[in-house]
Amino acid sequence: MPYRICKTFDIESAHMLSKHPGKCKYPHGHSRKVEVVLRATGLDGADMVCDFKAVKLAIGEFIQSFDHAICVNSGDPQLPALQSMAGARIITFERQDPTSEVMAKHMFDFIKEALRREFSKSGNYQIGVQVQLERVRLWETKSSWAEYSE
Repeated sequence: MPYRICKTFDIESAHMLSKHPGKCKYPHGHSRKVEVVLRATGLDGADMVCDFKAVKLAIGEFIQSFDHAICVNSGDPQLPALQSMAGARIITFERQDPTSEVMAKHMFDFIKEALRREFSKSGNYQIGVQVQLERVRLWETKSSWAEYSE
């Protein structure tokens, strides 16, 4: 059985679901938790899967780009109005509503590639080639989450 570690990030973000039949089609926010689970069959020279700080350095900026941002379907008719707001942080999803499921996969895909780039870096905080991304779990509320893994 592999070793597993989990690094969590807390973000405040909004989204709007243009395909939703109810109130969720309007902008609304969530206090989200992002769980990133990594695994390795063995430990590195420091007896770790990898240092938690290495994970934060590799993906923290990407995760924080969602903080106080609004996630929107690129086809949402309200997108131009949102884009006209000065200082608005908008993340668009190509022809998809930014449901927690869609966002979890988006994060998974980015993190998987970011970890691959980290393998070639050197320095005090490294993520070894033995480390694999197992899953990303995105909490929408304290009682509801979506998860993506391969």
